[in-house]
Amino acid sequence: MKKTLLFTVLFLFILAGCSTEKSYPTVSLKDAKQKIDQGAAVIDVRTPEEYAAGHIPNAILVPLQDIQADPKAALQKLDPKQEYIVICRSGNRSKAASEIMWSQGFKSIINTETGMKDWPYDTVTN
Repeated sequence: MKKTLLFTVLFLFILAGCSTEKSYPTVSLKDAKQKIDQGAAVIDVRTPEEYAAGHIPNAILVPLQDIQADPKAALQKLDPKQEYIVICRSGNRSKAASEIMWSQGFKSIINTETGMKDWPYDTVTN
């Protein structure tokens, strides 16, 4: 009985380690900035009002509310092969958006640990 249980647990650990399913990474704002400087695009998932008050230069506004309501429509103009940094105000909405984007086939997305409230780099306003 103990051997069978041990074998089963060991087998499950091996299967979990062999999974080819990856997930998106979550990075610091410093690492996100480096990725942006290397060509990653930015998806800002805050509200239009938050975005207008200050956002990363060239960031694309795609509010989380729109992504949740109709992911295909909200994301249709984005290239699933492009590398994207996903950011919000504090990190919660970007995580939710990253999960939805991942499920929609965006495999080069990077979530930020925190968000615009802590962004120490240049921003622009509308």
